Amino acid sequence: MRVLIAVTHLLGAGHLTRAAALARGLARAGHAVVLVTGGRPAPMVSLEGVEVVQLPPVRIEGTAFGTLLDADGGPAGGHHLARRRRLLLEAFARCRPDAVVTELFPFGRRALADEFLALLEAARARIPRPAVLASIRDILVAPDRAAKVREAGERVAAWYDAVLVHGDPALAPLDASWPVDPELAARLHYTGYVDEGVPCPPAGERLGILVSAGSSAAGTGLLRAAAEAARGAPDLGWQILAGHGVPDAVLAEVGEGLPAGMVGRSRPDFRALLAGSALSVSACGYNTAVDLLATGTPALLVPFEAGRETEQRLRAERLAARGLAGVLPEAALDGATLRAAVRRSLAAAPPPPHGIDLGGIDRSVAIIEALAGRNARPPVRDLGGLAGLRAALDAAAEEGRRVAIWWRDDDAVAATPALDRLLALASAAACPLLVAAIPAAAEASLAAALSGADPTVSAAVHGLAHANHAPPRAKPAEFGADRPLAVRAREAASALNIARERLPADRLLPVFVPPWNRLAPDLAAALPGLGYTGLSSVPGPTVPGLIRADVDLDPIDWRGTRSLVDPEALLARLARRAGEGPGPIGILTHHRAHDAAIWAFLDRLLPLLARHPAVECLDPRHLFRVPAMDASAPAWPCSASGLRARVS
Repeated sequence: MRVLIAVTHLLGAGHLTRAAALARGLARAGHAVVLVTGGRPAPMVSLEGVEVVQLPPVRIEGTAFGTLLDADGGPAGGHHLARRRRLLLEAFARCRPDAVVTELFPFGRRALADEFLALLEAARARIPRPAVLASIRDILVAPDRAAKVREAGERVAAWYDAVLVHGDPALAPLDASWPVDPELAARLHYTGYVDEGVPCPPAGERLGILVSAGSSAAGTGLLRAAAEAARGAPDLGWQILAGHGVPDAVLAEVGEGLPAGMVGRSRPDFRALLAGSALSVSACGYNTAVDLLATGTPALLVPFEAGRETEQRLRAERLAARGLAGVLPEAALDGATLRAAVRRSLAAAPPPPHGIDLGGIDRSVAIIEALAGRNARPPVRDLGGLAGLRAALDAAAEEGRRVAIWWRDDDAVAATPALDRLLALASAAACPLLVAAIPAAAEASLAAALSGADPTVSAAVHGLAHANHAPPRAKPAEFGADRPLAVRAREAASALNIARERLPADRLLPVFVPPWNRLAPDLAAALPGLGYTGLSSVPGPTVPGLIRADVDLDPIDWRGTRSLVDPEALLARLARRAGEGPGPIGILTHHRAHDAAIWAFLDRLLPLLARHPAVECLDPRHLFRVPAMDASAPAWPCSASGLRARVS
């Protein structure tokens, strides 16, 4: 198996350390691993047996995660980021992975979303499609806006097969730090903690205080307090270790007046030192916590809490609640308070056995192997169902019946390779198409692409922003009944106005397509008064004043693999529908979510439909035309089972 792992660490090296441990575990299991790292090189992280691709690094100052800097401390501009993206995609092309793992994204690294999304698009286009997994630690930084949660959830739903949560829910379930709805819960796999260290035999006697301040300069405050505490109580036997992110001058200042060797850099034998220490004093990053759990060392934790960082405090509190550590708030940290807290910790009872799962590497490898094996099947086998569909259409032709087909594609926002492929397929198959565009997200490139498309390509209004306003644990909806009608009506009206501003006037139809195909009846009834003349969703009741044309065949397995549904079952259903009557039969696609299997299926299905003499591929401009506007236009009556049309 070939696996590509993409990670960029910005503050400490914790993300890289965990990703490297997973990469080494995969390599030990016999797999070829490419680790693409976008942060600054971290000398203490072992990458034995792993191919490493170093992108032009980015970093941050303090906790300003939204402001990316280059290696020299200047702004990471467009050229710098474009080069990173190009090298990442080149690494993907060389690797030809069976599985792709993104560390933290889409739950974080939003400033690097363009390069991660480019990687995900490349993965979707590959045949066969690799398994795609997100890799996250046990505790995330609590989101400050609901929009971040929605965006992450939508990206997981659109791109990912699974989310590896590297923790034990008995200590910290993900929903302790991040909202988990049913769709996200269905993709979560708790792996246990990723223990990347080497086993250490129990020490015969634990001696001394080991202070470790992490890999970045963020631990400077702890270093200074520890040095001050050591000056006041040298008899306790201090060893103070700083990461390579602390400048030499700062480290020299911290160690001034202390015995030689008491203050130094992080060491490869850190875990052995920890196993022999009477007390560990540290922050509470992920890897430090794993080291403490693996060695059973008594601990005093000073969680990092600058900016909006909540992760370490929550982890420290959960460890403390089990009697595994003491906690000293960062705000109370100085030499005197640290010295007093150390003496209390030394006098406390030793930590009890914890039983927390540290088997995260082996379990992660097993999950990746299982998902990659599932996705390795050929995208589309010989489709016997095509013969059955062709026979049903032939029978309709012999009986003089016409079968009406129409096609809608959702979620358009910009010109992308996937949109280009969609429009090319529509043109090659000579099949008219309605592109449902998200007005608030529509870019100028979308208008240009639509203007240059085949004349039978039209656009509709796909909600306002495709934002989920449903309450927790409810199915997602932007225009459900959970908000006041006046608010929803105002947004629907705004959506049409924005669409008129951003989309070509000769392509736009005043047709409302609700996101997730969910629409409250009161808003449906209000749409004619807002300027809409058409509605397209899944089959539903007639709405006075609207022409309704619904879709009911979708080739994506949304609740399972998110790849192609069983194609034989889909073709059998389509054949039954063709035998029932004139239609129209609505086919729904989502070009941004298609993998190679779905494209291959559509490449075979649509030309068959468009070229068969019994089939009428309906132009959305005619389908949604108000009869009174043209007396010669056929009537398109509506019913609860979907739009039915008689096509001459």
